Amino acid sequence: MIDIHCHVLPEIDDGAKSLDESMALIHQAIEQGITRIVATPHIHVGIYDNNQQTILGAYSRVQQEIKAQGLPIELRVAAEVRICPEIIMLAKQNQLPFVGDFDEKKVLLLELPSSHLPAGVEKLIDWLINSNILPMIAHPERNRELQRYPDRIKPFQQRGCLFQLTAASLIGDLGDSPKALSQLWIKKKLYTIIGSDCHSIKRRPPKLHQAYSITKELTDDTYATQLVVDNPYLISKRLFS
Repeated sequence: MIDIHCHVLPEIDDGAKSLDESMALIHQAIEQGITRIVATPHIHVGIYDNNQQTILGAYSRVQQEIKAQGLPIELRVAAEVRICPEIIMLAKQNQLPFVGDFDEKKVLLLELPSSHLPAGVEKLIDWLINSNILPMIAHPERNRELQRYPDRIKPFQQRGCLFQLTAASLIGDLGDSPKALSQLWIKKKLYTIIGSDCHSIKRRPPKLHQAYSITKELTDDTYATQLVVDNPYLISKRLFS
């Protein structure tokens, strides 16, 4: 399995708080059957002001430890970018870390606010797509406006956006509303990938295998495998590491 949304890099966002915790999460990922991780620390202007330099610095620390321990896992690096007006500037400056490629476009893991869909979000999506950047909407099932009005996902679908499901949502670890909406959308085969979105050993460990098993029960083996193997492999296969 391949996990292209997780917070295993140490000390740069609300994910792993130390190198030791990073390695503990990676060991758990290996136990889950994960063979490639794309680390996606937050870029959230004013809160987590990460950039390619801070991300690569944290990545190098973890990569060195993986090699030192001889672990059977491939680590790559990107980011989860919170939607904001500054995204246009970052794109023009080539400062957006992408999780990979799809349909000849760069794939941006794009995070919505948890409460609502921002005004003008459709125009921003159009600008990104016209700039050869394809948004992958991170965990839309956790957005409270979409929980109340699931059909408001349709403009994103119509524009060809990709969608990432957080494993913990489907399992039920994040509450009833994300679980119900993720089950609704998984049955409709809305999602492109499942990511662990793991943050910590206690608060949100990687549970990709459990979500894969639930997906098989709700849909079929082929679609479940697409979400955790085929699609994340195709997206991340040319990603710089």
